[in-house]
Amino acid sequence: MSNRENISTGSKWEPILGYSRAVKVGNYVHISGTTGAGPDGKFDADPYVQTVNAIKTIGEALAKAGASYKNVVRTRLYVTKIADWEKYGRAHGEVFGEIRPAMAIVEVSKLIDPAMLVEIEADAYLG
Repeated sequence: MSNRENISTGSKWEPILGYSRAVKVGNYVHISGTTGAGPDGKFDADPYVQTVNAIKTIGEALAKAGASYKNVVRTRLYVTKIADWEKYGRAHGEVFGEIRPAMAIVEVSKLIDPAMLVEIEADAYLG
């Protein structure tokens, strides 16, 4: 595929697991599940903080693809405690409140690391 661009954010897991943080194909950008580690690689116990961190990483990947939050048409939040939906939602709304992509929040039993509370996927369209 000549119009495919794999985008990395330098995670040690990308080559080990065989994935890219984002893949741009034509006018579409697909962002892999992104968790909310802080700059130190650790996970804050606050779901809001983790969501803010994950969305920031998504923004960095979008920028590398020549896109921005305004291009996001869909997000999916996988959370370990749905009762905290307002905290995840507040962080999401601070960035996407005016953009209003299609969205889902789904509770899962656990993520790879017990300290992870949220994992977010995003899709963007540049057309």
